[in-house]
Parts: sequence; C-alpha cells; structure tokens
Amino acid sequence: MYRKVNSFSQVSGVAGLGFAILIVLGNAILVPAGMPVPGTEFGQVSEFLLAHGGTVGLVSALAPVTWMSATVFGAGAVVALWSSTPGWSLVGFAGLLLQNGTFTAVIALRLAATSAPDEGLWALHDALLTINGTFLAVAMLGLSTAGLRSGLIRRWHAILGFVSATFTLTSATLTPWVIDTAGPLGLIGLTGWLMWVVWIGTYGVTLIRLTPQHIGS
Repeated sequence: MYRKVNSFSQVSGVAGLGFAILIVLGNAILVPAGMPVPGTEFGQVSEFLLAHGGTVGLVSALAPVTWMSATVFGAGAVVALWSSTPGWSLVGFAGLLLQNGTFTAVIALRLAATSAPDEGLWALHDALLTINGTFLAVAMLGLSTAGLRSGLIRRWHAILGFVSATFTLTSATLTPWVIDTAGPLGLIGLTGWLMWVVWIGTYGVTLIRLTPQHIGS
C-alpha cells in the first residue's frame, strides 16, 4: 500500500514540477512578444492581438496539460497530507481547482479576443486574470499550512508560500485599480506570481522525494 501511495506521490510531484515549467514556458514566449499587462490601453492590446494571434494560440494550446498537471499535483499533496492535516490540505486543493476554473475562462477570453478583438472581452480577461490571485493565495495558504504542520515541507518553503499568498491576495483585492491603468500596482501580483512558481516547483520536488515512511506516519 505504501509503495502505491509513494508512486502516486512521485507522479504528482512530477506534475507539480511540470506545471511550474509550463507556466514559465508560456510566459517566456508571451512576454518577449509584448503581451499586454492588465490596465494596458486597448489600442495597444488590439495591435498585439492582431500581430501575435498565432503566438497566443500556441501558448493557449499548452493550457489543458497545465491544468491537468495542477490537478494531479494537488491530489498528490492531499494524499500525502491527509493523515495529519486533512482540513488545510483540502483548502489548498480547492484553491488549485478554483484557479484552474478561473484560468480556463481567462484563456477562453484570450482566444476569443484574438479572433475578434473587443474591449469588453479584454477588460473581463484582465479582471479575471488579476482576481485569480485570490485562488493562488488559497492554494498556498492551505498547502503551506498543511505541509508545515505535518513536517512535509521546510519552514522557509511555507514562509515563501505565505508571503506569496499575501502578495497575490493583495493584488486581487486591488483589482479595480490594477486593471484601470498599467502601473506599479501590477508589480504586486507579478512578485507574488514569481514566488508562486518557485513554491509549487519546490513542492513538486518534495513530493518526488517523499518516502513511504513519511506518508505512513
């Protein structure tokens, strides 16, 4: 039984690491192409969409695998944490599922806008993209708390999750102002997002290295 659980934990760890790699890869393609940040004037957004619709489509094609990876990672984390902190692990898993759902809408709006640029569609895209920080915060709060209490993750890793959650939740709270005009407020969410990538990649490595003894404790 322990070997089977440990095997799934390793698979889920690979999924978590893969998720981190995929979201970095997607942004490494879009950002150099000039992907507009929330609050950018729609004229500039429209120019980008018309010029780089193919690039947006290519990156969007990675999304289904990315969401699947996040789900498998979350399930593996819940399995590893269930015996000691079921409540907080479920909070974290709920955050991952909610961010998957929200980002499905973000990608759908992004694809729709590349076919027919529309200011209203893009405003909704920016709002959902920014407010998604709420669910990143929920995921990190739940899995960081559960991981720290169970001894699965190190204190620095949990603190990274808590700090990142603070940044992403703050950005989500400031959504009306973040999407109003591109400016320094956007750096709050960006900082939290970068920490999120490191946090989830490290969590993935932790699950890969997980031993049957830890799961059975």
